[in-house]
Amino acid sequence: MSVTAPQGFVAAGVAAGLKSTGAPDVAVVVNQGPSQVAAAVFTGNRCKANPVLWSEEAIKGGRAAAVAINSGGANCYTGAEGFATTHRTAELVADRLGVGAVDVQICSTGLIGLLNDRDALLGGVGAALDDLSGDGGNAAATAIMTTDTVAKQATARAEDVGAAGWTIGGMAKGAGMLAPALATMLVVVTTDADLDAATADAALRAATARTFDRLDSDGCQSTNDTVLLMASGASGVTPDPESFTDALTTVCHDLAMQLLADAEGADHEIAITVVGAATEDDALEVGRAVARSNLFKCAIFGKDPNWGRILASVGTTRAAFDPADLDVALNDVWVCRSSGPGESPDTIDLEARAVSVTIDLKSGDRSGTIWTNDLTQAYVHENSAYSS
Repeated sequence: MSVTAPQGFVAAGVAAGLKSTGAPDVAVVVNQGPSQVAAAVFTGNRCKANPVLWSEEAIKGGRAAAVAINSGGANCYTGAEGFATTHRTAELVADRLGVGAVDVQICSTGLIGLLNDRDALLGGVGAALDDLSGDGGNAAATAIMTTDTVAKQATARAEDVGAAGWTIGGMAKGAGMLAPALATMLVVVTTDADLDAATADAALRAATARTFDRLDSDGCQSTNDTVLLMASGASGVTPDPESFTDALTTVCHDLAMQLLADAEGADHEIAITVVGAATEDDALEVGRAVARSNLFKCAIFGKDPNWGRILASVGTTRAAFDPADLDVALNDVWVCRSSGPGESPDTIDLEARAVSVTIDLKSGDRSGTIWTNDLTQAYVHENSAYSS
């Protein structure tokens, strides 16, 4: 049930005709309270879609009664008409729920520059509002898909972190353009925990910083990225902030790994862990540099344990390290020791989808992991055939 697993939430997903396939393309998630606390983080891209421009302002009050999402068109660079469509969508939901338009978050995903059919979109939102139910989470998660091959959902309960009484649920879409400052993704997370706005915002920012912000599939930022947290307070339980943040991070990590696994055309999911760093920022900078190396990503696609490409990427960073004393492991085989040949690369099996890279900078006790994919012919085909 994902977003409807916590108490106080209903959802729906319907087909409005925005997608030429006739597949579901409009979802609505409603927080029935008693509390309607919310927090959100958005794309770091300076070029933002109309729904992001709307939602960034609307969330400043720390409240959201609902979110309306459409796939089939990003509503980005669609001018005044596009923004008017976003505004009208929020007004429709607000009128039906008896709240203010600023209490409604709006998300869109799909092609940039495509002006969504406003009548079709509003008709779909109205139909979704008519179909809201506690069992609607699966339908909502399906309706937000674009090039995704599977719907992405996750849940966690207070008991998972040694607490009691509350639940977190989430859904996500995304299958490409996965880069820092979120990814090309829309994520809605719900909870029945009783939170204030400051706690919700702090927990969400901490969770995204350790999960979604560390996906770097292809280095490309989207214009529509949104991660929204809504809290109903329906459990009546105020959680310990640290325990709640831990559980929220678990849900976000689960969804992030589902995004990674569904990245367009990928054959391998690669975890790049940097240890022995002077600072966590150093570890993440090194990890991102390797993740963004097309040479390295092509090598993994070709099942070639070419550790030289890893060292070359490390050398482009400002991190603290001695270039003559770096260690590198692929799938736990230390093929590079002290910046020279180590164990034989011939013992490395890169057939499985999961690949691990470990880089020891020997400069401190900090570490960090970045997740990426290999670069495949299928990825090139997907992104040459899909206009964005």
